[in-house]
Amino acid sequence: MKAELTLGAEEELHLIDLESGTLSARAPQLLSRLPADSYSAELQRTTVETNTAVTSTLSELRAELLRLRKGLAEAAGEFGLGVAAVGTAPHSEFADFELTATGRYRRMQEQYRLLVDEQLICGLQIHVGVSDRDLAVQIAQRVSHDLPLLLALSASSPFLNGHDTGYSSIRTTIWQRWPSAGATGEVSSAAEYDELLSDLISSGVIADAKMAYFDVRPSSHEPTLELRVCDACPIVDDAVLIAGLFRASVLSAEHDIEAGRPRPQMRAPIHRAAMWQAARGGLSGMLLDGTVHPRPVPAAHAIRDLVSRLRPQLEELGDYDEVRHLSEATLARGNSADRQRAAFAERGELRDVVEQVVQETHGPAEGYAPRAATEALALRSYRTRAGDEAVGPSSIPRPAYRDVIDFYRNLKPTGLADRNRERDAYTERTSLDFGVKGAFQPFEVDLFPRIISAYEWSELGAGLRQRARAIESFLQDIYGQQRIIADGVLPRDLADSITSSPGWREEGRRIPRGTVRAAVMGFDLVRNEFGGWRVLEDNVRAPSGAAYAIAARALMDAVVPELPRPLGLRDPRSALAELREALFAGPRAGVGGDLPPTVAAVLSSGTASSAWFEHRHLAADAGLLLVTPDDLDVVSGRVVATASRDASGNAVAAGSMSPGHSADGRLIIHSLYVRIDPELIDLVSSSGRAIGREILEVAETGNVFLANAPGNGVADDKAMYCNIHDVIGYYLDERPLLESVPTYRTSDASERRSVLERVGELVTKPVDGEGGRGVLIGPKATASRVAERRSEIAADPAAWVAQELVALSSLPTFAGAHLEPRHVDLRAFVYVRGTGPDDVTVADLALTRVAPAGSMVVNSSQGGGAKDTWILGADGSPDDRNAHVRTSR
Repeated sequence: MKAELTLGAEEELHLIDLESGTLSARAPQLLSRLPADSYSAELQRTTVETNTAVTSTLSELRAELLRLRKGLAEAAGEFGLGVAAVGTAPHSEFADFELTATGRYRRMQEQYRLLVDEQLICGLQIHVGVSDRDLAVQIAQRVSHDLPLLLALSASSPFLNGHDTGYSSIRTTIWQRWPSAGATGEVSSAAEYDELLSDLISSGVIADAKMAYFDVRPSSHEPTLELRVCDACPIVDDAVLIAGLFRASVLSAEHDIEAGRPRPQMRAPIHRAAMWQAARGGLSGMLLDGTVHPRPVPAAHAIRDLVSRLRPQLEELGDYDEVRHLSEATLARGNSADRQRAAFAERGELRDVVEQVVQETHGPAEGYAPRAATEALALRSYRTRAGDEAVGPSSIPRPAYRDVIDFYRNLKPTGLADRNRERDAYTERTSLDFGVKGAFQPFEVDLFPRIISAYEWSELGAGLRQRARAIESFLQDIYGQQRIIADGVLPRDLADSITSSPGWREEGRRIPRGTVRAAVMGFDLVRNEFGGWRVLEDNVRAPSGAAYAIAARALMDAVVPELPRPLGLRDPRSALAELREALFAGPRAGVGGDLPPTVAAVLSSGTASSAWFEHRHLAADAGLLLVTPDDLDVVSGRVVATASRDASGNAVAAGSMSPGHSADGRLIIHSLYVRIDPELIDLVSSSGRAIGREILEVAETGNVFLANAPGNGVADDKAMYCNIHDVIGYYLDERPLLESVPTYRTSDASERRSVLERVGELVTKPVDGEGGRGVLIGPKATASRVAERRSEIAADPAAWVAQELVALSSLPTFAGAHLEPRHVDLRAFVYVRGTGPDDVTVADLALTRVAPAGSMVVNSSQGGGAKDTWILGADGSPDDRNAHVRTSR
């Protein structure tokens, strides 16, 4: 009882119109010109299947795959077509399906309907010679625990119907809907397998043995064991790697059978979970290990463990060196799903992805990146993790970051130390600091920047503008007619408690109807390990960080001016004009104002404010006055400045201020950008004057515009965040363009029960928390702290929310002279002039916040730092600032 262990492969390949990038249904014409023993039709007319000859070695299999691809590509080229060996063609849509005209396929379409009409998928089948069918069935039962890893290596179908599906292999989820797909269940002999197959056919659910679409099966037409779980692979060597690993797994199972070793048991639901996990994340996520009680491990670890475990069989077959080399090459470049997403992220063009997969399919067996060059790029000392934005698998820098990494790689350690000293001196010289509990400390800027592509920024901008419009509409409504409550859009418990929530301010009702309530909004965004952006929090009270983002760029320009800047890098200082426009637009829209809006001021609590640096620099750089409570007066129903502060915070007499004085020589203020620590109504001067109450009285008449208005916290309380999708739908009649992190309101009894059971898995936060205060990351907390938080939630459910833990993306960050990955988020800013599509602008700056080592909390007050954020322009030029907005103005 010996398996022959020959090799063969069937590849399904899409036909692509090279001019349009879409699928072409010309398979019948091509097949009429190709030998029938090597090329055949598939269910859909947009696909051709190739069938290799029987081979004995991996090199022979490679040669066969290349030969057949070349023949198909040459025939397709005569029709202006290309060939793509991927699970789904990037530009494919279900409407592209055209059935191959045979009686068998027409019967299948009649029976399975939509299931057939959505089969725009291509797979790779590997055959290993096992002519003894009893042995083949027994081996099939034993290799199942390796299948998820082979699927992850092959994953090449992230796109379908013009969108990223969120899966590395959406083909798998489509394929698994066939009634005969998946595992066979317990089958111990060929007779039992044949009986199972006969019962399936007799049931009428499948028509014939060819429709036994099991993950692994004795072939219906060859003396082989057939692997059927993999996506088609555009790079031939990825298919060769999978063939080598599968053959070794078959040999390992045969040895175990001969030795009488018991079969490892993997329960059917666990196997399904492992396959789903592989289809979801591919090589970028986690894979389940092969233990009795499997746990998630990084994909690269799982693949290397598989190669190590199969080493004896690979050496017996003479394949070990080649398979080890191929596996490291695949881990270095990522699977096709990773490469497709990277290509799409550059410009957001699916045509770029189509071109990539066609070139790879037509190209050399090893792909286009020379192996030696790839290895030379690797950052050997860098600890790679899934979701790193700058460094990919096997520590290979991603293309956008190669110039930055090369610059620092070529900088001597003493040179880096000099730059760090220059940075520290610059930080001290410019008083770049922030306050924590009354004490000021340096604002740490790491010298490794973050890069956001033009496409990503455009997508984020569209989602943020939508979100800002909806939040502004909500604020105006909730302090006005409260239509959203009357129409029953919000959950009853939230609607009933909204006026008693921590963010509600009764004096907010005094702001004139129609006045913009949140001229400046901030949004905290995170990327997960698959590259998807999510909104983590909304900030519409007084979001800080814009001046720090500008300062980070100034610091980088001063300390590392020769660091290569990418084409189209936007200038964060351009946001200052947008801030001014938003502040001046408020008085123009006010109901009571009768003077042209000429003066705007930043109202700060003063030198003790934690963001005093930001207040001073925003005022100075945007051409605004900087005032404290002691610098203001109310005269004849107007807010006037008796003095202002210069860039150092020193008082400047009214006589030296700009034109626009009132009759007694004081300056009328039309807009107040409120950046104070207490609520405005509680603001008092050093002499005890209730200046905040007086300012509110002026605002009530419309004679001063407040940015931002009192009570905006009702919109960014975490409990309200849960319902932002409903808010967008209600006010804009649109679907959200940006997803939120899944969030649970513990005030809801059913959600509270789930949260209390999972506190150790979730992130829990107070609904009115700021600056990371009160955040508990369950998986990193001690058992006693988890128990304490559980008690806190049970005692006051309305005070808390819980969120799913997002595996935040990371970026290289200097720890001394070495780079190590640190978690990051992104605070973006939107300036609001109204609720219309043309009334909001995304600022051309963002603050990247960096968590300390070993932490996922990025707030500066919790020990975090920052990075300069390099936002790239849409057309590659540096002056196309907000072009996607301004074209409609």
